[in-house]
Amino acid sequence: MTNSKLRWGILGAARINQQLMPAIVEAENSELVAIASRRIGAAAETLEKYAPQQKNVIIYDNPELLLKDDSIQAVYIPLANKEHAEWVLRAIEHGKHVLCEKPMALTVDDIEAIETAAQKHKVTVMEGFMYRFHPQHARVKQIIDSGLIGEVRSVRSCFSYLMQPAREYRIDNTIENGSGAMWDIGCYAIHAARLPFFNEKPVAVTAMAKHIASGADISCNGIIDFGDGKYAHFDFGFEHARRAEYEVIGTKGGLKCHNVWAKQAETPIISWWTEAGEQEQETLPLANHFRLEVEHFSDCILNNKKVLLSLDDAKTNCKIINATLESIKTATQIKFNA
Repeated sequence: MTNSKLRWGILGAARINQQLMPAIVEAENSELVAIASRRIGAAAETLEKYAPQQKNVIIYDNPELLLKDDSIQAVYIPLANKEHAEWVLRAIEHGKHVLCEKPMALTVDDIEAIETAAQKHKVTVMEGFMYRFHPQHARVKQIIDSGLIGEVRSVRSCFSYLMQPAREYRIDNTIENGSGAMWDIGCYAIHAARLPFFNEKPVAVTAMAKHIASGADISCNGIIDFGDGKYAHFDFGFEHARRAEYEVIGTKGGLKCHNVWAKQAETPIISWWTEAGEQEQETLPLANHFRLEVEHFSDCILNNKKVLLSLDDAKTNCKIINATLESIKTATQIKFNA
């Protein structure tokens, strides 16, 4: 890693800045240069709230001005889900590298447009699934690769929390407009179910969901078929106690990641067992996956490396999400083209 620092701008004053802003500030290879918001005063308020020690950050009350700032090399986009694709494309057109909060976009066509633009302007774009950068998932892969639990046959991912009044803005519109559980936490559940557990590509998906008057979904259960009797089960929703976990079952045993969203002060725990009667619970070191995500992205830009989460990964996740929504709507299994 070089001693250079990637110069960042933040395009929005969303609540997720509570995690991402300090991550950019604390990352060894990153520098927070500016933050913008369309709400007058919101950018300054967010900076004061989440990084009060940063005195030289430029405040813009117009996001376009931030994009025109040539001193900024990369932007983080935490805007409303339905706005992601539009602002990712705008950032690319200004020659910025982009870390976009999940979901990258609501359609595969939009991600393909982003991919084309990124190639044209020679910039890197990555979807912000921060959890993937926590070391606990590398440990899970190590256990699976060791053959301890045998060939993986099924996966189960569960993500949920009880919706509080302060967060009801997440369900005040239709799914088509990026609202609801699917675009908030369902994309995590599907993404986690797609971790490199299987070598096969998904062939079909089946799902059911509960909706409310606004047109948003508030809970969902589904199955991704990977062929040969290999399935990934996922469920998520706003009517359950908080969960963020996945379980992997193989021919010789199984394992469980107990807190996929393990934050900086939360102890990561992995447990595993085998048919031979072995069982163990492992406590892993604390880690800040937001900071690790920022450092990874910055390192890739500064040193011309490929990012962990490619646009192909983003397209696949979006494809499964939309197939899931189609399955719910039609009450049928949706098959993918070979």
